[in-house]
Amino acid sequence: MHPLLQRPIPIWQAPTGSIAGSRLCIAVSSAGGMGSMGLTWTSIEDAVLAVHNVRNETAQPFMVNFALAFPPQSLSAVLDAGAPIVSFSWGQPAGLVKTVQNSGALAGVAVGSAKGADIALQDGVDFLVVQGCEAGGHVQSSTQLQTLLPQILEISGDIPVVASGGIASGAQIAKFLGLGADAVMMGTRFVATTESRAHNDYRKLLVEATADKTVLTGCFDVGWPMAPHRVLRNSTFEAWEASGYASGESRPGKNEIIATTQGGCPIFRYEDTAPMEGMNGDVEAMCCYAGTGVSFVTEILSAVDVVRDLWSSAVEQSKGLNIV
Repeated sequence: MHPLLQRPIPIWQAPTGSIAGSRLCIAVSSAGGMGSMGLTWTSIEDAVLAVHNVRNETAQPFMVNFALAFPPQSLSAVLDAGAPIVSFSWGQPAGLVKTVQNSGALAGVAVGSAKGADIALQDGVDFLVVQGCEAGGHVQSSTQLQTLLPQILEISGDIPVVASGGIASGAQIAKFLGLGADAVMMGTRFVATTESRAHNDYRKLLVEATADKTVLTGCFDVGWPMAPHRVLRNSTFEAWEASGYASGESRPGKNEIIATTQGGCPIFRYEDTAPMEGMNGDVEAMCCYAGTGVSFVTEILSAVDVVRDLWSSAVEQSKGLNIV
């Protein structure tokens, strides 16, 4: 495994869109894990600033992500700024892998099937992120992680594999490392930390929720159509479900403004925008992404405490198994 990928604690923080900013990334990497930032919807100027912020605060490696359902507009700029690791999701990057590697950085791809992994391996990726359907946020896979991970490990060879989807406890970390993953990735657990950019009401909803309160759906598709996502069941989803999943203008409350951004821009019902700090309005009715691991999110902690506590638990769970 490349030294940049071999962290003291094999816990990777998922690049959860706009929720995972530089502050969270710095905290996780500084704690010995792998911090990350989602830069797909970030302006080029702000993306470069975010990379500089991380590099100025920690000498530890970190990752940036681009969802290829949208143009990776700041990719070249963040590579020039010194981003050491880049992951791609929601698409096969083809020539972009070489672009990243030629800059001196490492390139990885998130996959949701063995066939997708095979394509990525043929493109010469440095690592794979294997996402099971238990994941929160936008979900590429229709297969549970426990089934999918062994399928991909059969073909991955020496390429490191990071297991992702519904992981939020020490026992789960030990389990998937025991199955052969080189690291695990967690998103929901890190959204509910003091360093994330999530709205505090969103964090509280995660603490109160259990796995059966999540649903894999297409409900919040304004801004990103045809992309399944796992979210908390809420008033918007339940009204849509009760309508028989009405489409178009027939969707309940279709054109209602339910919140505003910090800058005063409207957020409409069914938008894919997650509740962020500084927003005002009906947070409960917004798109509150959450994976099935939300059952293990019982309090809002610092990211450092999350990394260290979960790793301590994983080590305890793994005693005698020689996997951590």
